[in-house]
Amino acid sequence: MNEAVKKALFDGAFIPAHPLALNEDKSLDDVSQRALTKYYIDAGVGGLAVGVHTTQFEIRDPQFNLYERVLSIAIDEMKKANVPESFIKIGGVCGPVEQAKNEATILKTLGYDLALLSMGGLQHLSEAQLLERTREVAKIIPVVGFYLQPSVGGRVFTYQFWYELANIENVYAIKMAPFNRYQTLDVVRAVCNSDRRDEIALYTGNDDNIVIDLLTEYAFTINGETVKKKVVGGLLGHWSVWAKTAVQYFEEIKAARDKAQIDASWLSRAIEVTDTNAAFFDPAHSFKGSIAGINEVLTRQGLLKGNWCLADHEVLSEGQADEITRVYKMYPHLNDDAFVKQNLAKWKSGEKSESFTST
Repeated sequence: MNEAVKKALFDGAFIPAHPLALNEDKSLDDVSQRALTKYYIDAGVGGLAVGVHTTQFEIRDPQFNLYERVLSIAIDEMKKANVPESFIKIGGVCGPVEQAKNEATILKTLGYDLALLSMGGLQHLSEAQLLERTREVAKIIPVVGFYLQPSVGGRVFTYQFWYELANIENVYAIKMAPFNRYQTLDVVRAVCNSDRRDEIALYTGNDDNIVIDLLTEYAFTINGETVKKKVVGGLLGHWSVWAKTAVQYFEEIKAARDKAQIDASWLSRAIEVTDTNAAFFDPAHSFKGSIAGINEVLTRQGLLKGNWCLADHEVLSEGQADEITRVYKMYPHLNDDAFVKQNLAKWKSGEKSESFTST
């Protein structure tokens, strides 16, 4: 892996999961897709994850056939913006081993740095088979392991699974998104017990617990010594909206966690962020409106034409639009509407983004 990327990954980066811009007929809205990438770059993100759950897994379906196209657009816009060498480019990889290897090869060819390897939709495979699949993908491209919550197609894994995954060469990070404290703890403890503990960066994908994850240092006694590990950054669907403001609070968190004492006001901010996430991600209906909720916020800002998704069942749940309106009114300091309004015409016009400047 590129050393500048590796350093940025281990220092801790702000990485949004990139949404998908569609026209009402479910064709790709190329202008809005490119505008989204420009938005994130200008917001000061440290990387992007494309072809992941927020991008909609259905981009791989033959009737849409959007996987390589969407990944190519993002790379193209990153090049146009002249992002630094340290900018972390992550692509999603799914499916059985041959599909996963093919997608990993596409990522490598396009210039992505790492593959976020989803275990979703593979309930028929044993943990041993999934570990072997990880090894095969890791031969092609560096890997980010992914603990996806069961509500959106993931499954519960054992502590031993994560211990063995952490020991696979060319796995450099794990995104923890089980939305569950016990299962998150399994991953951290497994990594700390691994011989490769210093080669694995921990990233939160727990959109329900973002701030607390980023502020927490874990400590375990292993062979008589204390081993400590932090969740250094985030790879989050939640960060695909209100990104400019979220980048700012992420940088504040990084500064705060290095101090001897953490200000208690962060506990209140944590609840505010979780409350907004509840509106966006729709846990009241088992997350059925999670992708449409993200798209709804981006539509209200003008970045998307509508909250449409490729799958017909991916729509806002009853009352979800009202919940999004509620958190908009309750937490105006968290949105970045003014930033989007100021730059939207530029992003949609085809103009290049400003020279990259990350916070």
